[in-house]
Amino acid sequence: MTTPLSQTALEQLFHNARSHSHWQQRPVSNETLHQLFDLLKLCPTSANCAPARFLFLKTEEAKQKLRPFLMEGNVDKTMAAPVCVIVAQDMQFYQHLPRLFPHADAKSWFEGNDAAIQATAARNSTLQGAYLIMAARSLGLDCGPMSGFDNAGLDAAFFADGRCKSNFLINLGYGEAGKLFPRSPRFAFDEVCQIL
Repeated sequence: MTTPLSQTALEQLFHNARSHSHWQQRPVSNETLHQLFDLLKLCPTSANCAPARFLFLKTEEAKQKLRPFLMEGNVDKTMAAPVCVIVAQDMQFYQHLPRLFPHADAKSWFEGNDAAIQATAARNSTLQGAYLIMAARSLGLDCGPMSGFDNAGLDAAFFADGRCKSNFLINLGYGEAGKLFPRSPRFAFDEVCQIL
């Protein structure tokens, strides 16, 4: 764990990785999605709460179910992507804490505490979604994470029981690198960081 990754690995995960909007017509196998989850599930979360839930939309039927809830600018790229992942959060994640965090009565920290439930679910499902992006890149996939959709409409269509709430979407596949815009500017260290 103390050996830095190779420059090639860093380029794949960071320097050359981009958010894609155009996709090769190359499928992503179910086996690859299982490998992706086996990596991202190791993500650290508060009290190992792991509130994220993932719907991998691959079929035309599933994508058409999503389509009405996408902002216009997100429709074509999502329909063309081999997979669109709905990253959601289980608002009853704490029910699983006796199994996931057995060393303390962590379930009692959340029961009846809506503010803690909301904040913990949002923060940690977002973190898990970010790990999904890194796991996907490590497996040679490209990603197109996005908001820009009707959360309430999507939730009614895909999570009718109300237990889960959508957070954001990630298109997955093999991007068309030749159709990327130049990378947008980034802050320099001294603009946004301090060492105290």
